[in-house]
Amino acid sequence: MRLRPALLALLMTSLPALSAEVLALRDGEKFTFKVSWAILPGAGEIKIAVENDPAFNEPRLRVVTTTATRGFTRMVLAFDARAESLFDPGSGRLVSLREWSQNRDKSNDHTVLFDYAKKEALYTRAGVPAPRTLALPPGDPMDLITQLVQTRGWNLKPGEKRDALVLFDDDFYELTIHAARLETVKSALGTFQALVLEPRMEKTAPKGMFKRGASARVWIAQDDPRRLPVKFEVEFKVGRGVATLTHYEPPKAGDAKNPGP
Repeated sequence: MRLRPALLALLMTSLPALSAEVLALRDGEKFTFKVSWAILPGAGEIKIAVENDPAFNEPRLRVVTTTATRGFTRMVLAFDARAESLFDPGSGRLVSLREWSQNRDKSNDHTVLFDYAKKEALYTRAGVPAPRTLALPPGDPMDLITQLVQTRGWNLKPGEKRDALVLFDDDFYELTIHAARLETVKSALGTFQALVLEPRMEKTAPKGMFKRGASARVWIAQDDPRRLPVKFEVEFKVGRGVATLTHYEPPKAGDAKNPGP
């Protein structure tokens, strides 16, 4: 089976954001996901690390997501990516986002700085001398993976829904995330009763992966006080990628907003 680089890159670097709220991520938290693609069980790995950044005068929380193909998949498709999201923990808003990826001889490196007062974002791509100004739609954006993890703080019930704003490269996606159903999920961390959340494009005409008929889902554990994102997946017409949580480190001791034990 031949893997399509664009599809695997989307699974391993992308899914949603949301309006200003308390972040469902804490200093010291770490998540490791094993990625399977179609019939390849060890296609790659996604790691998310959260830490306070002392380089700023005001509080800032940095979320670093690294992705890479592994094993046989890396032999046929070497892919690496890194995303750094800097948040204001007081407002829950994304302050800046830098995303970098390398796929064989192709690379992408861009930075987005957000100005909520002006309702715009400054987009700068490496190798392009002039930055571009993006109009900021209503809501507060996040990259897809961070938004999927953020849904752990929502407390939706099956049949309910909530809007989210997601940034893919230089394009904003206005999504509606539906709480579809409860399912049992088995993982390396145990067996969980999880809520299945599905982002859909309903407020605007579908575009990108949604226009091509792709779908996405995330499973949030309901019977665990940590409300872990135990699994997420992206399904295309040519195959399905699944990321399963294999390792978790809790927030640092003394965090008053610690979401779990």
